[in-house]
Amino acid sequence: MSTLPAIRFADYDPKALSGMTGRVAVLITPEGVMDQAGRSANRLTKGALARLIAAPGFEKNKTGTVISLAWPAGMEAEALDVLVMPRRVTPTEARQAGAKLVAASGGKSLTVMAGSMPKAAELAMGMALRSYGFDNHKTPKDDAEIAEITIGHKSADAMTAAYAPLAAVAEGVHMTRDLVNEPANVLTTSEFARRIEDMSEIGLEIEILDETALAELGMGALLCVGQGSDSPSKVAVMQWKGGEADAAPLALVGKGVVFDTGGISLKPAAGMEDMTMDMGGAGVVTGTMKALALRKARANVVGLVGLVENMPSGNATRPGDVVKSMKGDTIEVINTDAEGRLVLCDVLWYAQERFKPCGVIDLATLTGAVIIGLGHENAGVFSNDDTLCNGFLNAAKAADEGAWRMPLGQAYDDQLKSRIADMKNVGGRPAGSITAAQFLKRFIKDDMPWIHLDIAGVASVKTATSYAPKGATGWGVMALDRLIKDKFEAE
Repeated sequence: MSTLPAIRFADYDPKALSGMTGRVAVLITPEGVMDQAGRSANRLTKGALARLIAAPGFEKNKTGTVISLAWPAGMEAEALDVLVMPRRVTPTEARQAGAKLVAASGGKSLTVMAGSMPKAAELAMGMALRSYGFDNHKTPKDDAEIAEITIGHKSADAMTAAYAPLAAVAEGVHMTRDLVNEPANVLTTSEFARRIEDMSEIGLEIEILDETALAELGMGALLCVGQGSDSPSKVAVMQWKGGEADAAPLALVGKGVVFDTGGISLKPAAGMEDMTMDMGGAGVVTGTMKALALRKARANVVGLVGLVENMPSGNATRPGDVVKSMKGDTIEVINTDAEGRLVLCDVLWYAQERFKPCGVIDLATLTGAVIIGLGHENAGVFSNDDTLCNGFLNAAKAADEGAWRMPLGQAYDDQLKSRIADMKNVGGRPAGSITAAQFLKRFIKDDMPWIHLDIAGVASVKTATSYAPKGATGWGVMALDRLIKDKFEAE
């Protein structure tokens, strides 16, 4: 499992610049104004920073740009990084700048002379997020450096306190990335459940429902997905009780298909290896619950994840089979590769029946169609409640996580009509992500505020993002944490 880099705030001491090792970063405004550390570095390097500022085009550098000077004269550091940073920046600008500093550092130890920067805690969070690397299955290098990050600040104690809850969220993001990156032969349904059980150590109440319990509850839709696999299907329940004792919880529900072959409706071989990330929704729910527990959120939240594996076998569900959901509705399975909604519908109904939540948010790598519509920049957002939806969209914007609201409507729902059952599990190629959301909406009770997040395009990507190397992004943990902080925490 990955761990956050060692980030500490220390007293701001520009006089110590000459003896600092590793990489050292100083802040200069876009107008070329140096603070005390910048002036000290300029003197040590015999005017190198002044020449950099005077060079044509320096003023065109955007906020967060990092300019590296290798082996600066007069300093022991192997590189002097110049971070272009106005005196006042937004939290997003600070996080992005921190991420760029770490990306430029190449995994080396780094000292950042932040002076009196007000958003230094957010700078540190960006550094924590971008420092992630998944090397669990690589042979360790004997000479691997354990990088440390030190941030010199005039109010080090205050910044340490401000960073603590942000570090908790970053830990949740790292956990989500670990889960999504993990190969399916390691992250089986049982191993996923075990990792969730381990979180009881940080104050979460954990319950794992096995196949016998799920059958007794009538979760025929969920169970039909995993019946072709040797890995047992499970539902994990995580409760965080940080709010008022009688306050209804917010329910987070995640799709946890640890590997998706498509079942009998087998996927093409090309790219199937990426289906280790089809438990991305469950990964986000798990990471969010960890973040809430670590920062002791003053809210009641329950996280539920359906853990299954979709495999072809002599016992697998066939196209044309009819299954019965926990709600009691029957479903004609047209395509066994549209399995995520079968998992979610039963867990959604169970969450509402048992916990009587104040709202429900589900997350799933549900459809390829949402990637066609939104690419890898935004998750698809579907909702029956404008207040909850707008709250989430604002939280996602504040967290710098792309999200775009998509429509719902009766015409889309009509595409799910079945000749022999209450509904089909697919509505055809047109509006595939919308008809998937309409399917889930059938399992949301009247007057229950609900959001469905289709994260197929943002859960794992082929190129590095602002905050993550290529692979799992952890998208959604920061946005959900921000939503809970803004809308659901007790005063």
